[in-house]
Amino acid sequence: MLFTANGYKLAIVLKSGTSQESVTEKEAMILSQFQTVGRDLFTRGLVSSHSGNLSIRLGERIIITRRGCQLGCLDEHDLIETGISKNDRNTPLASIELPVHRAIYQATPALAIIHAHPPHAVALSLTETEIVPNDAEGLAIVSRVPVVGWHMKVKLGGMVNIVAQALKQSRIVMVHGHGSFAIGQLLEEAHNCTTTLEESCQVTCLLKSLRVTSATK
Repeated sequence: MLFTANGYKLAIVLKSGTSQESVTEKEAMILSQFQTVGRDLFTRGLVSSHSGNLSIRLGERIIITRRGCQLGCLDEHDLIETGISKNDRNTPLASIELPVHRAIYQATPALAIIHAHPPHAVALSLTETEIVPNDAEGLAIVSRVPVVGWHMKVKLGGMVNIVAQALKQSRIVMVHGHGSFAIGQLLEEAHNCTTTLEESCQVTCLLKSLRVTSATK
């Protein structure tokens, strides 16, 4: 399978005997998955125009969104393939959060990762060390969500090992005042965790607002 990114041709090694037609189908399927998830994250307001990143693992390779791309309108040029542990000429094109994605893949059995900036979840990450959903769906899907990075300088691509270790115990974690990292065997699973967390945080924020309103009456 080939992706083209800023003049580079990115090859995914396929088993011998694989037809060019099936290569094209797999390429289209992967691109479609990235586009569907990226568009939905943007439409829901879980990423801004040029924020957030997605990746999947294929053996010892990773396909990750391009640095500075728009998740809401991805094309084949926005998918960058590079190594899980080794740099190559494509590495500089990858998302700035590549080191975090690499560490997560090396520490967990995840095959897909989504990094987003869900606003209600980010707000709660500034006041809580752990986010515990109040709604049944949130408790069932994401359970308790750790907030890492308290009393630390949070920067893009930082806290690599802390995030990776936290995801050994949870399907999604929040970085204090920054955003979420969710894992799954499919992008769809990580997407489900991300959207569920944000909906749960909306419910929590509404409850806090109701309590304040009731107390002032």
